[in-house]
Amino acid sequence: MAGSCPVIDDFVKERLHSDLRQIREAMLWKLDGLGEYDVRRPLTPTGTNLLGLVKHLSLWECRYFGEVFDRPFPEPLPRWDDVAEHGADLWVTEHETREEITDRYRRAWEHSDATITALSIDALGHVPWWPRPDVKLFNILVHVLTETNRHAGHADILREQLDNSTGTTAEYAAPPHDVALWEAHRAKIERAARAAAEMDQHSPLP
Repeated sequence: MAGSCPVIDDFVKERLHSDLRQIREAMLWKLDGLGEYDVRRPLTPTGTNLLGLVKHLSLWECRYFGEVFDRPFPEPLPRWDDVAEHGADLWVTEHETREEITDRYRRAWEHSDATITALSIDALGHVPWWPRPDVKLFNILVHVLTETNRHAGHADILREQLDNSTGTTAEYAAPPHDVALWEAHRAKIERAARAAAEMDQHSPLP
């Protein structure tokens, strides 16, 4: 970047990289303690599932910190424009093991980390699937961090649906729910929602 300060650039890169490392670990922590069915089963009408989110993130880290900077991931990947593969990264077949998925995610981290360490924050890359394909490492760091945080939010909700477990890391896991307390809290929110709907003739109640 013209006129950029190397000290500030290094600080920004390390801060983004540190946040990415932390949220990656949170994604894997969301699988802890769950059986094979629960990590794989669809928990939304569109099929969103915990292990599929990890599979998805591993593939896209490989692409964004790999081919975008001409540093391809050393293992085979489907082409980004292969229509037959669209959506296949968001769920896990019965023949794919949890260990395969999580180990590949960790190998993706290693590859990404090597790219981030080797390149300056203004290193140029090319994302052929973006409308404005010419990018810098800064853009990709922000994008991958944003997407990983977005999917970590999905994982938070999915895990809470399964066993009421909440929190961002094992260190900051919320204590077990007091069922009666949370039922009362939920009922309070439900009453407020219904009262608001009753005051709005365009919001029919279910």
